[in-house]
Amino acid sequence: MTAILLRMTTDAGEMSLTVDELAARAGVTVRTVRFYGSKGLLPPPEIGPRRVGRYGAGHVARLALIEELQRQGMTLAAIERYLRQLPSDLSPHDLAIHRAVVASWAPDAVETLSLAELERRAGRALSERDMERLGAMGVLVADGEAEAFRVDSGLLRLGLELLDVPLSQEAILAARKVLLEHSRAAAHELARLFRGEVAERDNRDVRDLSAHMHPLVVQALLTTFQRSLREELSEWIRGSGAG
Repeated sequence: MTAILLRMTTDAGEMSLTVDELAARAGVTVRTVRFYGSKGLLPPPEIGPRRVGRYGAGHVARLALIEELQRQGMTLAAIERYLRQLPSDLSPHDLAIHRAVVASWAPDAVETLSLAELERRAGRALSERDMERLGAMGVLVADGEAEAFRVDSGLLRLGLELLDVPLSQEAILAARKVLLEHSRAAAHELARLFRGEVAERDNRDVRDLSAHMHPLVVQALLTTFQRSLREELSEWIRGSGAG
């Protein structure tokens, strides 16, 4: 486990992108990247040789989260408030998880991409095994055309992050089943609670409550889940004597 975490940290630290490469990786324009930077939503790049700005994995993950929040209809001011509430030490992987959960509140965001475009978004060549693993995670399915795929854009970045984690396809499928079952159970109970709160209110109040509750519930679920997972993994590592 320690080796996995070290590898993920090293990979994140080694990523170095120009603003053009960052924009291509995130599927946005360079102008959009610079705009977010000017608003303080995206941290400034590291300045390298010849004063060229270099961006890392944290910028990629944060930019993807910003884009997802904007697709949800949040204003720039609301996005800024949301980002300020996040813990300052979130890793790129943590940010990718936030984006995936935030995306789950929105209607399905499915794109049809060619293999070339998918690899451009990934910033790497994708092997047949990579594609099988992305399919097992529910990130993509073949579209029936030559090298075309229907891609869940909300899950794509997280799926790509997980490609290098040494888990079998069977373990990925089992983990996905566990997460779906428990998240649906939690959603059912939360919906039941909310229905009780809004039963006597008019439609406008219900919509307002829904809009305010979504980001709060997402953050609460993520914080609770991440804390519980760290505790479980720490106990496992201590019990197994892994170092």
